[in-house]
Amino acid sequence: MNVKLANGLLAIILAWFIAAGAHAQDKVEIPLVRDFTLEATNARTKNVPILVMFSSHNCAFCTQLLQEFLLPMRRNAEYDAKVIMRQVDVGSSAPLRTFSGKVTTHARFARENRIKLTPTIKLFDAEGRELTEPLIGLSTPDYYGGFLDQRIDAALAKMRAGK
Repeated sequence: MNVKLANGLLAIILAWFIAAGAHAQDKVEIPLVRDFTLEATNARTKNVPILVMFSSHNCAFCTQLLQEFLLPMRRNAEYDAKVIMRQVDVGSSAPLRTFSGKVTTHARFARENRIKLTPTIKLFDAEGRELTEPLIGLSTPDYYGGFLDQRIDAALAKMRAGK
């Protein structure tokens, strides 16, 4: 085999592996919650609130909220020290353990939290108490990031003040 051809193939293979590794590293998500008692333990340890995005499968605004706001926040290390992010699927019968340890479903938990519209963002402390007014819908994308940051900062301040 020609040395130039071999070097070219090696360069292509190396570039493919680098690109594949970078793509795998970018696999950031907001997981569906399974057990709020575990999330609460983590929130107490880190002294941060738990942000819950109530979403549904066929919700274009939910996808937009994830792609344009929450996933970029998850990639930013600053938010690791400020908030834990999880999702609740309002239409799912998947099991979920509440803050009090009761086993329920995602759908029932959403109903108990009076979720009427998706996406809705709520911030909770480790006891399951709401810390701020919820952010309902995505009607003003230009200002949404600011609204979301205000809620996170207010919830974090309440957590750190011991309230």
